[in-house]
Amino acid sequence: MTREITETEAERHRQKMVNRKAVQDAEVAEKTVEKGLLIINTGPGKGKSTAAFGLALRMLGNGRRVGVVQFIKGAWATGEQQALTLFGDRVEWRTMGEGFTWDTQDLKRDIAAAAKAWAEAKTLMEDKTIGLLVLDELNIALRYEYLDLNDVIETLQNRRPDLHVVVTGRNAKQPLIDAADMVTEMTLVKHHFKAGVKAQAGIEF
Repeated sequence: MTREITETEAERHRQKMVNRKAVQDAEVAEKTVEKGLLIINTGPGKGKSTAAFGLALRMLGNGRRVGVVQFIKGAWATGEQQALTLFGDRVEWRTMGEGFTWDTQDLKRDIAAAAKAWAEAKTLMEDKTIGLLVLDELNIALRYEYLDLNDVIETLQNRRPDLHVVVTGRNAKQPLIDAADMVTEMTLVKHHFKAGVKAQAGIEF
């Protein structure tokens, strides 16, 4: 049951919202730059890749093509891959990883896979029809030094100006964070895995 609102409260609220709208409208009006963004999703919490694929869906909804390169992942078939590939040639999906490092247990193989994935990423950056490129778990490849950090940052900074790029993965390197336009850190508050709940289709993959 909702409480009754007096006319005084209603008027006070209306005036507050009028003032707030004026401030918001003025702030929005002064933002005039349009550019491709470098976005980093990092941190120990769940949802880094999930957020990136949400942006991919948004980009598709706006009529633009999307590219995805997965650096570490590769062993599991994921729901997001199956869903996004339903968009046909509007999505370029490249799963280039061979599993997590504790699965492969082969450093040379991991470095070779990362190099191949990075080469594919650079190719997709040149595709002028792609509006958003998701570099999933690139941060992990950089953390383990499978790729040269300076080369990655230079390439991302010199990409075509209208291309949006999202990089995901824990432990983003500080120089990459410094180069980014937007950085979001997912904070772990509570995770069902700690309670013995296994990875489930539609949630983890």
